[in-house]
Amino acid sequence: MKNDRISIYYLGHLVKNLIEKSKSLILIAVASSLLASAAGFLWGMIKTLVIIFSFVMSYGRDPLDMIALIELMDIFLIAIVLFIFAMGMYELFIDNISLPEWLIIRNLHDLKVKLGSVIILVMGIIFLEHLVEWKDPQGTLFFGIAVAVVSASLIAFNYFGGKE
Repeated sequence: MKNDRISIYYLGHLVKNLIEKSKSLILIAVASSLLASAAGFLWGMIKTLVIIFSFVMSYGRDPLDMIALIELMDIFLIAIVLFIFAMGMYELFIDNISLPEWLIIRNLHDLKVKLGSVIILVMGIIFLEHLVEWKDPQGTLFFGIAVAVVSASLIAFNYFGGKE
């Protein structure tokens, strides 16, 4: 009977150690998100240079070139989402990081709220792209309604989801 308690104690201790050490698996998600974020920022920088070159070469005559600037915001916002996700996961599971107060993530709900806010902004920019192109008015209307419904859902989740 005593040996059973000892073996259960050691097994429990072994499992606890394994779980404590496995939290470093989160580093895979953090590193992957940081890599994807860096790729997004790099892609945005390259695209910025191409847009500026195109704009200078055409002397800014084509007003639709401005749509490319809106697309740039989209690229950078997605890179920011990946960066915030990486920082949030690191801060939640590994260790605290020196961040501005508005970016400190104390729990999973804080991370979801920050990501939801940026997602709403990305959807707004994508809607603005559709609005500027204005090829299909009815499709644009339905797209705008869909963006509004998803945005309202995310805002409601942010507002009501954190209350205990």
